[in-house]
Amino acid sequence: MRIDPLKAVAAILIKTVFRPTVTGLENVPKEGGFVVASNHLSFFDSVIIQALMPRKVSFFAKAEYFTTPGVKGRLMKAFFTGVGSIPVQRGEQAASVAALDQLVEILDKGDGVGIYPEGTRSRDGLLYRGRTGVGWLALTTGVPVVPVGLIGTDKLQPAGSNRIRLHRFTMHIGAPLQFEHPGAKHPLPMRRKVTDEIVDAIAELSGQERAAGYNQSPSVE
Repeated sequence: MRIDPLKAVAAILIKTVFRPTVTGLENVPKEGGFVVASNHLSFFDSVIIQALMPRKVSFFAKAEYFTTPGVKGRLMKAFFTGVGSIPVQRGEQAASVAALDQLVEILDKGDGVGIYPEGTRSRDGLLYRGRTGVGWLALTTGVPVVPVGLIGTDKLQPAGSNRIRLHRFTMHIGAPLQFEHPGAKHPLPMRRKVTDEIVDAIAELSGQERAAGYNQSPSVE
């Protein structure tokens, strides 16, 4: 299994600088497609998961990370390409049908994808109700879903801040969840039930208090 050099360097830097506690790496499937479903507290979450997971996990990332000019832009593009990020235009819905179809293509190739069931970062630390894109992926593809609970990453980059702060964090990786495989034409109640089960597993790992409704993106990021 080939690991991109920049991914390896990022993993070393994160482990050295932030000294994270990481549990459950053995729960990541050694082969075949899989979905990583995580809570979302910071912009840095995707970088952490992509760097520390033993296999490549593709997340959506802003297109600006691939198009910024200059040396900084080339380094950003190399890193996000190396860890498997997928460019998406700002304002597009990562849970749209086209985006989900793109994730299915990656899963069909036997690779990993990452998704945040909450849809956007939690700015108050609560774990919000999951949007059903992750349930759709699980039922459509039949691949296992690996729940992840991040703790303390909001301290690395508080909401509204562009600065990375030194703070230890924890990443708990849960046992894979396996669901039925009825394909894309499954009933909506089944999709809702699977999504709720996935978020329940994330809650057990993160220890977060639950919110009653859905998280909403602020009007200004």
